Amino acid sequence: MTDRVQDFSAMLRDALGDSLATDTTSFVDMLAKDALMEFPFAPPGLPRRIEGRGAVADHLAKLARLIAFDRIGPAQVIARDGETTVLAFEATGTGVETGAPYDQRYLSVITTVGGQIVRYLDYWDPLVVARALLGDDAANAITMDGVYGG
Repeated sequence: MTDRVQDFSAMLRDALGDSLATDTTSFVDMLAKDALMEFPFAPPGLPRRIEGRGAVADHLAKLARLIAFDRIGPAQVIARDGETTVLAFEATGTGVETGAPYDQRYLSVITTVGGQIVRYLDYWDPLVVARALLGDDAANAITMDGVYGG
């Protein structure tokens, strides 16, 4: 996970450019001490809100035990307005316990102030997370397969 976090940090540095202080090299370093991360689509049992740099570092450590990231794709800057940047990017990996694929697309709204990230709003597909963490049977049980008639 350490290499993937470094890949993630490099991707953010490329995408956010001058919005970040030049002396920040890791994602955690990029965060303000009281930074806020939010995950509006997180299913029950996963955090929807994480406050503070230390809490984010703890979250990343927990995530590393759940998902083995293989690749973090380059970001596409969707919009930039002052201190806020909207990014789209992809990540791939596998669930550590299930071996199930983790092929996720993200839309992230990042606000920076004074060269640091103060808010990171992260949208992702909870079914991709469920499949990676719980396996195909559990994920299939909560999908709408067969309902639409497709």
